This record gives sequence, C-alpha cells and structure tokens, in this order.
Amino acid sequence: MPVPSPAVFERLRTFAAVDTTEDRDTRAITEVFTGNTLGSVPVGNADDVTAAVGKARAAQAEWAARPAKERAAVFERYRALVVENREYLMDVVQAETGKARWAAQEEIMGLIFAARYFARVAPGLLDAHKVAGAFPLLNRASVRAVPKGVVGVIAPWNYPMLLSIGDSIPALLAGNGVVVKPDSQTPYSSLANAELLARAGLPRDLFAVVTGPGTVVGTAIVDQCDYLMFTGSSATGRTLAEQCGRRLIGFSAELGGKNPMIVTSGANIDRAAKAAVRACFSNAGQLCISIERLYVDRSVASEFTEKFVAAVKNTTIGASYDFSNSVGSLISEAQLETVSKHVADAVSKGAKVLVGGNARPDLGPLFYEPTVLTEVTDAMECGRNETFGPLVSIYPVENVEEAIARANDTEYGLNASVWAGSKSEGEQIAARIHAGTVNVDEGYAPAWGSTGAPMGGMGISGVGRRHGPDGLLKFTESQTVVVTRFLNLDAPPLVSQEKWQPLLMGIARAIRFLPGR
Repeated sequence: MPVPSPAVFERLRTFAAVDTTEDRDTRAITEVFTGNTLGSVPVGNADDVTAAVGKARAAQAEWAARPAKERAAVFERYRALVVENREYLMDVVQAETGKARWAAQEEIMGLIFAARYFARVAPGLLDAHKVAGAFPLLNRASVRAVPKGVVGVIAPWNYPMLLSIGDSIPALLAGNGVVVKPDSQTPYSSLANAELLARAGLPRDLFAVVTGPGTVVGTAIVDQCDYLMFTGSSATGRTLAEQCGRRLIGFSAELGGKNPMIVTSGANIDRAAKAAVRACFSNAGQLCISIERLYVDRSVASEFTEKFVAAVKNTTIGASYDFSNSVGSLISEAQLETVSKHVADAVSKGAKVLVGGNARPDLGPLFYEPTVLTEVTDAMECGRNETFGPLVSIYPVENVEEAIARANDTEYGLNASVWAGSKSEGEQIAARIHAGTVNVDEGYAPAWGSTGAPMGGMGISGVGRRHGPDGLLKFTESQTVVVTRFLNLDAPPLVSQEKWQPLLMGIARAIRFLPGR
C-alpha cells in the first residue's frame, strides 16, 4: 500500500506553528490500517497559541487591506494545487483516518467546491453596498463587511481536511487570520493543506496550525480568538458555546446527528436500498450527516430490508489505498468500543442482527462490519443516541405520517433523506422534517456539496451555518457608515425648535410614500 514516505511526514511537521527550539514532547501519529507509526508532531501549549494568534493578528491587518479579488486569487491557486495533488492528499487522509478511498475523495471534492464557490462570491459579498438613508438626499448610507480579526477553528478527526480547511477558506477570504487546532489523531491532514496554502501565496503568519491537546490548545484558542468555528459532539459544543458566551464572541458549530431516512410505499426500492449503503456507511458511519435510522413503509419493508441487507453483504470492507473497498476502518479503540457496546446492548435487550455485528481484527486492528439491526427500541443505547459508526436500525412504519413523526422525535436535527413515489411528494415530506438539510432521492452528499446553500443543524445539532453567503459573512461584522450632506438634524439658522421639530416629523411621515420605504 503506497503510504507516503516518512520524509513527507517529517516535512509536514515543519508547518506546525509550535516552537520547537526547546525540548518538546511529541505525539506519534499512527497509520490506522496497521497501527504502524507514520511520524510525530510536537505537542503545542498555550504559549504557542498566544504566539500564533499574535502573528495572525499582525498579518491580518495587511491581508484585510488587500482587495477581495486579490485574496480570492490565492484560493483559486490553492484549488488548482488541490486538484494537482489530489492523490497525495487522499493518501495522507486515508493513512490518518483509515477511511475508504472514495470517502477520502469526498474530502478533496469538498475542498475544491469550497475554494471555487467562496473565491467566486467573496468579492461581491464583501463589497460595500448602498442602503436607504434615514432622510433621502440628506443621508448617504452604506454597509460594509469588516473581518472579525482572528478566527479559531477546532476541527474533528472524521473529515480532518474538509472540516479544518473548508471552514478556514471563507474565514480567510473574509479578511481574517485563522488559527486551527486539528484533532490530535489527524494533524497531517491540516498540515498538508497548510503547505499548499503557503505555496498558493497565503502569508505563513496568517494561517497557523497548532498541534496539541484540546484541553490546552483548544482552550487557549477559545480564550484568545475573535470568533470560533467548531465541529464535533453536541456535548463539547455546549461547553464551547458557554465559553464563547462569557467572552461575548461569535460561535458557529456543526454538532451531532441521529439522522433519519424515510422510504415510502411508492419509492424505487432498488435505488433506495443501494443508495442507503453509502448513506449509512460512508467513512464507516463516522460522519455527522450519515443515516442511522431507516423508517420504511410496512408495505415495502420486507422488500427493502431484503435488498438493503443483500447490498450490505456485498459491500467490500478492508484496507487499501485504491477504490477496491467500499468501507474502511474505524479510527480508534474508543470508536470500536462504542460500536461494539451499542450492538451488544441492543442484542441483549432484544434487537436482531440482520447482517454484520462483529469486529474484524483479521482485516486490521480497528475494523468493524457494517451492521443492520431490527426491533430496536428507545431502551437501547443506539435507539436515541448517536453511534457514529457502521450501525443502522430499520423501523417499519404504518404510513408517511408515522415516518415523519418518528423522524422528528429526536433532539437532533442535522440531516435527513427522503425516498418517495415522486419528486414533489419527496419535497413535501422534506418540508416537514426538522433538519438543517434534507436530501430527496439521496443520502447526504448533494446537500453537503451544494456549497451555495447553507448547511447546518437544528436542535442540538448545531448553531449557525457553513456554506452559502452566511458561511462567509458570519466571519465578518456588519458596519454601517452614514454620511450626512447639506444640513444635519439641528434646526437651521433662524428656525426655532418649535417650527423645526414638526417639520422633521412631516418629512418622516412623507418618506413612507417613497419606493422601497
């Protein structure tokens, strides 16, 4: 298997914004497929964050002064470098995460889409625009987008390139500096892109990747940044939101999901069953927007279950740096333990395993079979809690109304999938689902890949949105500038207040007749 050479990882560690002039502890990074060591990165501390934030803040002033088109050109060059180096980038992310190559390619495509979209729309969104002033002719009003300053990005391990760099792109294009804390298991994915961004012409001090534990590096970033972007669990999101609230800084987060799929009696069962495999088991189910609950109309439940289970049985699982396997490895012992416990708990309480249900140490230390359960209840750990692994449950339902009610019976609200007899019926069902994104006749990828549309969660699945105009403008402050011409609101010479104030009120009342007022 073509793992990048040790020299590659040694080079990438030099892009970590950590002071290594003194003796520093290092953390070994392992290849998930085998458990072998890829290399090591220095363990950063709060002082490293302070230094990185200081450098980013100094560089940000000059960067923000550049025209938005000039900033966008950097990310056009970066996009080209991602395309050129896509095979290498997929090797790096596979080595760190153990995901199948097609799931690694999703990350590369996401980076390409994000760089292209935000580079294209940023100049227009960031340009100052005129609005109606309080008093026509007397006031000329405009609104401009001012960068926050230094944005902190705390990124997860499951999609470590896309969810660190993909969020950094709009923050940087908006004129900010960025300090990233990658997950300690997957630092090279961020560092590989830091190298490409530097090659594209992004100032080195403007973008920093500080490797180290979340309790130290993450906390220091929250204490010093001007805005925080986080992707991770709902529990951690609550804690970070409280910390940001105490500092009165902005906060955006994509959090957990217990995502439903609805299959109606009129759906194309062959297509739905095949697509459900990807929807449920992408990155071995370690995806916030993957499907964990399948609500299938009872009239077609047997047919769907038979075809879905057959498709899962035909899924190839294994370690390879090519497209020969559909499902890869879990990332850690902790994830393997969670999946194993959820399955064992469900079976002990009466659930039935239709396929899977076993760890696969013969394939590698952290592999687990794609698993399908039935007769799952809320008393089971996997009933209402996110597993974040290759585990999905099928629930026959009497009709669409029950399917919608059960799909919405959750604290989460991140993503959903609908398969119906027609596109219009699917859209009508989608409009009633309590989720930030809903895919009709697909699982998750089209909604995620529609970078011009906002993406995020309802309920405990998140705060704010990534993608779309909001995904860029959230990293800015709106500033209103109003220029007063001819005369101000003081009474003109030789006009008393008794006469001036009624005249002002008359003008204010007359304004309502003007277009757009």
